[in-house]
Amino acid sequence: MISPSGNFRIYLAAQPVDFRKGMDGLAAIVQTEFDLDPFSGTIFVFRAKRADRLKIIVWDGTGLVLVHKRIEGVGFVWPRTRDGVISLTRSQFEALFDGLDWTKVRARTQRRPVCA
Repeated sequence: MISPSGNFRIYLAAQPVDFRKGMDGLAAIVQTEFDLDPFSGTIFVFRAKRADRLKIIVWDGTGLVLVHKRIEGVGFVWPRTRDGVISLTRSQFEALFDGLDWTKVRARTQRRPVCA
């Protein structure tokens, strides 16, 4: 399990990409199609046409890291195919990476106590 420390931004590419692309090809997609910086430390998650594969690229300060995961079973839960990127929270990213339905993960809201 990849567990980012700190306050990373995490983006999921909503459109499937050609999984023959390596880290340089995926970084080019980040720059040209999303107008974002792949060397900023942001985590970028890419999906394949097949529901069972994902690729992640992230700049760790010394180099570009590529992670490729194939999950067994049903596959990952993906949003509807559309252009652009979707911002994920750390909890959503962890659920996605574990093969859980990350769309059901919500931030816990604090309720203010009511005076008695």
